[in-house]
Amino acid sequence: MNKKYLPSALILYLNYFVHGIGCSILGQAVVKEMLAEQWGTGDVMGVTAIAAALGLGRLISLPFAGPLSDKLGRRISVLIGCASYVIFFVGIAFSPSVGVAYIAAIMGGIANSFLDTATYPAVAEIIYKYTGVATMGIKFFISIAQLLMPFFLGICAGTSMSYLMLPLVGGIVIAVLGILAIFAPFPIVEGTGKSESLISNLKNAHFSLESVALILIGFTSTATFQLWLNCAQTFGKEIAGISAEKVSVMQTYYSAGTMVALVVTSLLITKFKQVRFLVIYPAISVVMLILVYLIKTPAICFVGAFVIGYAAAGGVLQMATAVVNDLFPRIKGTITSLVMIASSLCNYTILTAASKMTATNVIVMNIVITVIGVLLAVFVNVRYGVLLKNSEASAK
Repeated sequence: MNKKYLPSALILYLNYFVHGIGCSILGQAVVKEMLAEQWGTGDVMGVTAIAAALGLGRLISLPFAGPLSDKLGRRISVLIGCASYVIFFVGIAFSPSVGVAYIAAIMGGIANSFLDTATYPAVAEIIYKYTGVATMGIKFFISIAQLLMPFFLGICAGTSMSYLMLPLVGGIVIAVLGILAIFAPFPIVEGTGKSESLISNLKNAHFSLESVALILIGFTSTATFQLWLNCAQTFGKEIAGISAEKVSVMQTYYSAGTMVALVVTSLLITKFKQVRFLVIYPAISVVMLILVYLIKTPAICFVGAFVIGYAAAGGVLQMATAVVNDLFPRIKGTITSLVMIASSLCNYTILTAASKMTATNVIVMNIVITVIGVLLAVFVNVRYGVLLKNSEASAK
């Protein structure tokens, strides 16, 4: 890695620290209560509906965010992402109504799309020898921000500041990072500037079944940790008998597992092919989910939270993105879009289905989807050598 790009990499990662605050701020109970009153939603579930607009913004923008990243370069997409996030944060903090807040949330989803399709390829181009480490660094900065969220809220409470100072400060910080990105150096990649559209990129991509399998892993890997995040505490309380006072501790174990995974896996993938972990980690998740389903005790739920945090949320989606970027070096932004579209579709479809099921059945659904993810990863691993050779040949 050329040392002159280190400041650029830091700017890109710090964007995701701010993103970690942005994607979790609407889930904080004290913030939701304040916003529900400000927006006149009637109850906190109205704020949850606004949060869903983040996913809508992603789905709207991902089809063209990736091709624009490939055509115009990573810098322009980063700037669009930062500017859109400023609108999101300011809109959340000052919105007088649900309608304005909904538009702001859509802008937040658009911001996430442009940052994803610029940053994943950019850090992989900067840290090109260890693309898996590069992309997992994104998750690391998100996780740090989410772990510090209670601390940030505590500062607001202790100093009698409004909780809405958090999105306001977030908007100021990401605006500064955007200005710095204007002057930061980015690698010049052969082929950038030649892409025309998502359709033209896809026509020339020469997709195979293995490529589709990798994109689908974006769906299955997201399902594993999203279903756990949204339903595991309900299972722990209603089925495993964890008290209401202690059930939230599962989140602490989950976050700890994620952080450990990001450090350990970053070391391991310097010695082993990152594509191997697309099988190993989901397989660990399957075993753990089955144990939670069968044993149904508080202890196994806490252990399960740590293991799922490690094996499901500890970078599988990021490694899948890195692998597919390696196989399609000329359209990294576009291919990142496809993986993230699969991930966003998962958030809508799987969580909607889960909302109509019992906690036990959600665990079963999670097992089934994760097993499918393991099978997809096995298929990719068997064919990976051939895929990589074909990719190298097409790049010449």
